[in-house]
Amino acid sequence: MRKARIALTAALVTTLGMGLTACGGDSEDGAAQKESPATTAPDPGKESPSADGGESEGGDAQPAGDVTAPGTELKVGDKAVLPFEYAKKKGTLAITVTAIDKGAEADMSQFGARAKGLTPYFIKMKVENVGDTDLSRAYVQLRGLLASGQSTGVSLVGDIPGKCDKESAPAEFGKGVSFETCSLAASRSGDVTGAEFDEGDAYSDKPVVWTAG
Repeated sequence: MRKARIALTAALVTTLGMGLTACGGDSEDGAAQKESPATTAPDPGKESPSADGGESEGGDAQPAGDVTAPGTELKVGDKAVLPFEYAKKKGTLAITVTAIDKGAEADMSQFGARAKGLTPYFIKMKVENVGDTDLSRAYVQLRGLLASGQSTGVSLVGDIPGKCDKESAPAEFGKGVSFETCSLAASRSGDVTGAEFDEGDAYSDKPVVWTAG
């Protein structure tokens, strides 16, 4: 699924619950300018296409078994197994999008006047380390998609405490350890019904996509 690239309609930054480190890097940028799809990992109980993972640099892990192929389309509740890099360490994560919840415009008040007219959506997920590399303190970020498959055109950094809490991995995040987190999306032009993972060269043009319903 390829989405048209569109200009950002908003770039919002909050100091409340702000996470400045994005998935796959240590960006200090308030708003991500990138609008590409998101990656996911397949449910071990389901068949899904696979791609070979490369050798780890800065870590001792290789992808644990098959990973979800670039371009795979999943449903909310499905698990994707994905190669993941953080702080120059390469490992493998299993990501399950558990819900995409719609918030209210009032929830965006902490972002100030620039958030007027924006409706927030909370992309909730469970993240498990299924490789051998300790990816402590890693952030996982998924981007929201409209029903058309296009980007929302809005890039956000931060969270809404109690409704969409952006959590980092624990200090010790080795194999078998999991945590729950939330990516905040927002839209002026329609409902957010999907989420994408597009980190890494293999997924930047062919993201893994979860859709609701």
